[in-house]
Amino acid sequence: MLVVAAALFAVGLYGALSQQVVVMVMMGIELMINGVLLAAGALWWFLAPTPDGQTLMIVILAAMTVEMAMGFAAATIVHRSRGSDMIDSATDLNG
Repeated sequence: MLVVAAALFAVGLYGALSQQVVVMVMMGIELMINGVLLAAGALWWFLAPTPDGQTLMIVILAAMTVEMAMGFAAATIVHRSRGSDMIDSATDLNG
């Protein structure tokens, strides 16, 4: 389980660092978050094999999914307004 989590994190890190398209960077970040959540769920199951911790992990995963959906919506708006989906063209979204 931890090997799969580490592989997810590594692929996500490579994807987030090597891409300049906003959607691809966000997909890399999502893979990294899923790897961390999988490792945390496996650790929680190892320490206390009750379903309480896993339920909390599913709630966190759902919250992160909603957050990523909002990010994809912002990326879509930037793409539609400027015709570009590169990271450099979205610098005015910070702060």
